[in-house]
Amino acid sequence: KVSLKFLARPSQLSSVDLSLFSQGFEQSHPPLLVQPISSLLASRFFFSDTFSSFSLFVMLALSVDTWLSSLNPLMWAGLGTGLTMGLSVVGAAWGIFLTGSSLLGAGVRVPRIRSKNLISVIFCEAVAIYGIIMAIIFQGKFSEPQGNTYITANYYSGYAIFFAGLTVGFANLFCGICVGLIGSSCALSDAANEELFVKILVIEIFGSALGLFGVIIGIVMVASAGFH
Repeated sequence: KVSLKFLARPSQLSSVDLSLFSQGFEQSHPPLLVQPISSLLASRFFFSDTFSSFSLFVMLALSVDTWLSSLNPLMWAGLGTGLTMGLSVVGAAWGIFLTGSSLLGAGVRVPRIRSKNLISVIFCEAVAIYGIIMAIIFQGKFSEPQGNTYITANYYSGYAIFFAGLTVGFANLFCGICVGLIGSSCALSDAANEELFVKILVIEIFGSALGLFGVIIGIVMVASAGFH
């Protein structure tokens, strides 16, 4: 109830409301933060209309540490693994959609481009393979800690796998889109002028390398990760 009043109109909190709010803060935060923050909470200036938005920002920032430490680190690792695979597949599917539609459309008028332009589809599919490889590497880091307790190293591992998953996933997502667009242009250009195929293929190879950058960084990020 006090939290709702605080969000609605901080300046209208009574002394009893402020006291209850401070008590709730003391029960959910480390002792080193309790005394200085509790005194700040007791100040009417902190809940004034002018500083209401700032007050809300401070309270949310102070709650982040409690929220992060209360979640199971294996959940973060699982999310990272899932995002790696999911985003990579989305990038590959998007690239194949772009390349395949242009290839089939142009292949109706110029049948000779159908075979050699399949290499663009292979480049797009390689993006999903990057995601599978990284998901397997991340899964190899999973293990149930002894005694069902988590230490600092376990939280580090969970966060490392999660953000490595985001890095690899988004790198592969944009890589797939990039390769798909270039492959689509390659098919259309090859249909118009056969001499352009090799030149545009070189550009496509460089575009495909973007996914490898994400894979390399992801491997480096989880090199020292592991649950103990």
